[in-house]
Amino acid sequence: MGSSCESCMTRMPYATLIATIMCLTGVGVFCGTIYRGATLSYQMLEQVFYIQSSWIEPLKLTLMGISGFMGAVGLMILFVGCLATGATRQKVYRAWGARVGGRISCAVFMSISYILQIVWLLIFIFLVIITLVFTVFVKMCSSHRVQNHECLSFRQFDFFFPDGQRPEHMEVCDHKTKEFCKDYVEKAEIMFVLSLIACFFIILSLIHYLMCLSANYAHIRDHEKFQDLQELKYLQGSDPSIHSRGRY
Repeated sequence: MGSSCESCMTRMPYATLIATIMCLTGVGVFCGTIYRGATLSYQMLEQVFYIQSSWIEPLKLTLMGISGFMGAVGLMILFVGCLATGATRQKVYRAWGARVGGRISCAVFMSISYILQIVWLLIFIFLVIITLVFTVFVKMCSSHRVQNHECLSFRQFDFFFPDGQRPEHMEVCDHKTKEFCKDYVEKAEIMFVLSLIACFFIILSLIHYLMCLSANYAHIRDHEKFQDLQELKYLQGSDPSIHSRGRY
């Protein structure tokens, strides 16, 4: 039982496992928070500013689709890491074709991880901007103007509103102030902050994946050289004439 447990422990790619845990945790938190944050943003634009924003729903689904793809890629990279670790590597990549396939799979996943790294960096920058906007909204809601029941005017930002937006719809007054601040802005800001943190963990896991895949590629390549060396030693041991010719 002890030897079996020890053998299992030596076959586990711990670096890839840690990266996968970070990836799946980040993906789970990101999916939940970005869905909630986008929904609150849609309701805020519709209920407070009377803006029909049809682009939020496709954007939300796209981000969640990217997250799901990221989670699937993370699990596949963990599987590749398991095949390239310890005694499993010696069994799986014994044949020449298997070693070539292993190196190709590592190279393919390195390319996918690199592309995903760029995609998630763009998402991270987008979330930084959105989080800053909602943080500004929170500061506006805590200002003395709101405490004195004055209106929040967004008329100076009319270039952000759709063409034909009525001026009175660019102001938040009376009961809409509470709805805007408490029901939408404060809750959405928390969601976007959490999604930003989750995005950071996903980017960190991708960096780990790139390092692990590079190491696995090198291990499979070195295993091929080690296999060739073993075959050469076997041939030299089985045929003395090869050994004697090698001396001259």
